[in-house]
Amino acid sequence: MSLYSSAVKRPITTLLCFVTVVILGLFSLAKLPIDLYPDIDTNSIMVITMYPGASAKDIEQNVTKPLENALNSVEHLKHVTSTSRENTSVITLEFEYGYDIDVLTNDVRDKLDMVESMLPDDVNNPIIFKFSTDMIPICLLSVEATESMPGLYKILDEGIANPLARIDGVGTVSISGAPKREIHVYVDPNRLEAYNLSVEQISSLIGAENRNIPGGSFDIGSNTYALRVQGEFDESSQLAALPVGSYQGKTVYLRDVARIVDSVEERTQHTYNNGKEGAMIIIQKQSGANSVEISDKVKSMLPKLEKDLPSDIQIGVIVDTSDNIRNTIASLVETVLYALLFVAIVVFLFLGRWRATMIIVITIPISLIASFIYLYITGNSLNIISLSALSISIGMVVDDAIVVLENVTTHIERGAAPKQAAVHGTNEVAISVIASTLTLIAVFFPLTMVTGMTGVMFRQLGWMVTIMMIISTTCALSLTPMLCSQWLRLRPQDQNGAHRKKNWYSYVEKALDKFDAWYARQLKRVTSHRSVTIVVCLAIFVGSIFLMRFVGTEFFPMSDNSRIGVSLELPIGARESEALDATSRLDSLWRAKYPEILVSNFTVGPASSDNTFASLSDNGPHIVSMNVRLKDLSDRKRGIAEIADDMRKDIETQFPEFKKAQVNVGGGRGSSMSGQSTVDFEIYGYDFAETDSVAVQLKGALQGMEGTADVTISRSDYQPEYQVDFDREKLAMYGINLQTAAYYLRNRINGATATQFREEGEEYDVKVMYEPDSRTSIEDIENIMIYSNTGQAIRLKELGKVVERSTPPTIERKDRERVITVSAVVDGRPMSEIVADAEAAIDGMDIPSNISIEIAGSYEDQQDSFADLLMLGVLIIILVYIVMAAQFESFTYPGIIMTSLLFAFSGVFLILWLTGHTLNIMSMIGAIMLIGIVVKNGIVLIDYITLNRERGMSVKRAVIDGGRSRLRPVVMTTLTTILGMVPMAIGSGEGAEMWRPMGTAVIGGLTFSTILTLLFVPTLYCVFAGNGIKNQRRKYHKALAAKAAEPTVIKNKD
Repeated sequence: MSLYSSAVKRPITTLLCFVTVVILGLFSLAKLPIDLYPDIDTNSIMVITMYPGASAKDIEQNVTKPLENALNSVEHLKHVTSTSRENTSVITLEFEYGYDIDVLTNDVRDKLDMVESMLPDDVNNPIIFKFSTDMIPICLLSVEATESMPGLYKILDEGIANPLARIDGVGTVSISGAPKREIHVYVDPNRLEAYNLSVEQISSLIGAENRNIPGGSFDIGSNTYALRVQGEFDESSQLAALPVGSYQGKTVYLRDVARIVDSVEERTQHTYNNGKEGAMIIIQKQSGANSVEISDKVKSMLPKLEKDLPSDIQIGVIVDTSDNIRNTIASLVETVLYALLFVAIVVFLFLGRWRATMIIVITIPISLIASFIYLYITGNSLNIISLSALSISIGMVVDDAIVVLENVTTHIERGAAPKQAAVHGTNEVAISVIASTLTLIAVFFPLTMVTGMTGVMFRQLGWMVTIMMIISTTCALSLTPMLCSQWLRLRPQDQNGAHRKKNWYSYVEKALDKFDAWYARQLKRVTSHRSVTIVVCLAIFVGSIFLMRFVGTEFFPMSDNSRIGVSLELPIGARESEALDATSRLDSLWRAKYPEILVSNFTVGPASSDNTFASLSDNGPHIVSMNVRLKDLSDRKRGIAEIADDMRKDIETQFPEFKKAQVNVGGGRGSSMSGQSTVDFEIYGYDFAETDSVAVQLKGALQGMEGTADVTISRSDYQPEYQVDFDREKLAMYGINLQTAAYYLRNRINGATATQFREEGEEYDVKVMYEPDSRTSIEDIENIMIYSNTGQAIRLKELGKVVERSTPPTIERKDRERVITVSAVVDGRPMSEIVADAEAAIDGMDIPSNISIEIAGSYEDQQDSFADLLMLGVLIIILVYIVMAAQFESFTYPGIIMTSLLFAFSGVFLILWLTGHTLNIMSMIGAIMLIGIVVKNGIVLIDYITLNRERGMSVKRAVIDGGRSRLRPVVMTTLTTILGMVPMAIGSGEGAEMWRPMGTAVIGGLTFSTILTLLFVPTLYCVFAGNGIKNQRRKYHKALAAKAAEPTVIKNKD
């Protein structure tokens, strides 16, 4: 027994099955976490290694190179990129997509363990970062303070960070910009020399004295007691009374040679919020947690926590990604509801019965709600990808139900009983419905197998649409015929044979009848002039292909998420106070000039060695990082790109002190999912002077091009520094090696960490170093005492000389070769045009033979993704052809139907050209979706024409009659898909920019292809069917001739 006959015979069971699906779907929806993107494990791992006090060159030679050499043997590695800067080595490992990142992380950890012994002694253990969407902070909180600044870190750590970290779903809570407490032991070098003491001796003594040492246990009588020596300091002031030696029979105390200052780190970042000094709190979530729910909990807890803080501390919100998530999700939900409304109106206009409309429309919520079960079972979230899948599917899930209902209605109007009509009507179109669904599955299912960035993003889209198509087909073959048998009846006026009573729908039906008749006349005309029709259609296709050169390309369309990130750099060597002064003036100007700004936050200064979050980006006394949060898109008149352009002009015209400035839409440079795209030109070569020269030439060329902004060179100006050139012979004479001499130097300038001072469960570094006044000149450096193994003191100037040199502040490498990157933001012009102009400029440059230039950034991502999508398109076309060939048991009919794809792609290029959109990932996904959508019309058309031929009609009559009969379902399904996409194509809410090209591409391609398909496919069918008949006749005549000649041959033989 077939599915539809069972459904019609057992209506209650059928109904309850679908009610169960809806209940499970709604339960799943209630449990789903809400996020902006799916939980994506990207293909990158970052290894960060801190080496305090080391220069970029030292980091490159002693840390980065050994680590790169070890990590280069990790399996499935695509690229190794590294940045060596003062104090820090950052190595990024990019792997091929499709491999388990956890397994690769373990491999990386094993390689690091092997190479650890080869690193300098003072290098901190490398930290491994595995990239995922969970690393994106869900909240950035601003902290403003005045009197509490010295102890702000401890206050925030205990009063804010720890309570927030206990919220279910919160991963890590970091504090940036609040200096940590540190106890400085500032020694006087003259007194040290007088008492014959060294920094190393004092550091060692402090470490040895600040100890609690267990002495074991012993028995007294019948009891056992533990014995301990309690030596840890209770207060930092106790250090002053510590004996550090003796001189002329008298004890020398630490206070005699040093002063103890309980303060904060000497060099650290400072954060300002809306012009007031404070700090920043970064909140990240655990994997799979609900971002919106966590954000709500954080914001509800903040007022309670703020009450317990000192009165001068105020907490605010810089960035709350949940706002962006809420607005984007709300925008997509609105799109889904509008699409639902438009589809219902189209169905009602064509069918004219509210019951028939309800039968069709009820398919939509069932299919959509059922997809939530998949999301819940697989641990996915409700995000913009899953919601866009719902919006895309709305127009398509009703197609099968429309075809079934339209055929069942035809049977009822012919006088069949509703139940019999439901079974027979569904039976006639069941194969066609299944085949058309399989063509759509052949389009979307391969999306689940695509690799690269495209696969990572759209895997969920493929699964969601595939599941919804299967559910909608199940509905169409079970629920739809069951409801038809229960709800549809022959209209009373038709039963009596009387004229229908005039109502509003009679005019609609009259117009539709005229449309049917007009289309039949057009079909008669084009099938009579087949050659002209084919030539004209192909000419239109060829003409539209020429539009390709006028349609630019880009990676992802830019989205307005109300966030702008600004990176500023003063000349190398500028003091932090200069950077602070310039940035404060800029901040004040922007807050006064742009009413759209809600929060302005900036951080200036070098990051401390244990502030990993800050170490991920460039930092230093001359570097400033800003976060600007704008009002929501609906609350302002100007777009984010326009505001960013004005900000760039402000910096360029009024702040010449900033040597480098980047204004990044979306918060990050080249952020592929929301920000403006970037084109990066990677210049490979070992010699700094040569690569710098090429980079400057290329920067000048890019700045003169239309559509580029923020053209920057990744390598900063050379940093002046003093280097000590030791005489190795003199060192050897005193029995000192270079490393020992360097440590003596480092301990006096950078400080030696003697121990940790513990207080209330917290640990603070105790650092021993020279007095600040004793390390401010070359003479101070030259007079540093270095001790031999025998304790002999030698001044540094006797062992070497201090010279001033310049060194690059950052050294970048890619695939173990030095690289410098010239980067430009794409602003208001297709990326492809900028790349073409840049390549022409590079060809005209005089580049040394040992220098090579490669294009990377968003352009490289675009090229990789386009290649993946083109391969996917070819695979999908083959799969769709196989499905149709199996259905029609013919190689010819699928070929005829596939010609509609030519006009679909023509329509895509035409609409992109007319609307000014670019060809990007989203519009290409739209074009790929069309492969399945447009062939459905051809399947319905050819299937019915074939049925007419089997009933004995001539080719031309079968084509005209079949076209007229299938016109309404074809137009109806096309309109439902188009109107389902309209809200996506014209959406103006937050995040709408991302989906607009996809909606536009589908509308243009489907409209253009449907118009031409309705004329071209029947004409082509006539040509092939006519040729087939001629061939059959020719074979038949040959057979007759052969048969007629056969007896004659026999007679001759006799």
